[in-house]
Amino acid sequence: MDGHARGYYLTGTDTGIGKTVASVALLHAFARNGLRATGMKPVASGCAMTSEGWRNDDALALQAASKPAHFYGLHNPFALPEPTAPQIAAASAGISVSMPPIALAYEQMAPSADAMVVEGVGGWLAPLANELEQSTLVSALNLSVIVVVGLRLGCLSHARLTERAILADGLPISGWIGNAVEADFPKASEYKALLRSSLVSPCLGWLPWNAHPFDPELAARLVLPVALV
Repeated sequence: MDGHARGYYLTGTDTGIGKTVASVALLHAFARNGLRATGMKPVASGCAMTSEGWRNDDALALQAASKPAHFYGLHNPFALPEPTAPQIAAASAGISVSMPPIALAYEQMAPSADAMVVEGVGGWLAPLANELEQSTLVSALNLSVIVVVGLRLGCLSHARLTERAILADGLPISGWIGNAVEADFPKASEYKALLRSSLVSPCLGWLPWNAHPFDPELAARLVLPVALV
């Protein structure tokens, strides 16, 4: 390492395909290799009120898997109560989501980490706010993208479209992670082979369907991005 944290942005082929599962597994994979890794979810929709304020389960999972971890507000600068698109959730809460608080949180955590794992929202073209695209955040923080592919019907098209869109935005892709979102998906091996042959970026591993999605042992299923090997 050169003293600067490598930053990775996990996007997905859709919503509900396991971005948080992959992000947590990646954080554990970094730790298994002796690297300090911290995760954050800049914008999280769907939060519960606690004695300490609004909290999102995915952001809490990232905080728990981070080594080192920080106070919750850095891991999740924008906690939006309603479980819907960030633009709608922010409007309902009277919150204006913007880049400066996200960048500040990232800059406060990055110096104590070898790797930063930043989880996005929905699919690649889901905006973070009315005037804030995910591509803008990735560019501003100098991140490399990792695509999480949910293994289900339609994933081949979704994965190829996502990869092409990211590359068309002029942004680097470190690889993709396959995630089983169904306990028993027909033709799974054939789909895996098609994805490997159809995508330009390298496969960083496959995560099996798991009743305990944040199991630290899932880290063994992943390889680290080339920059951290």
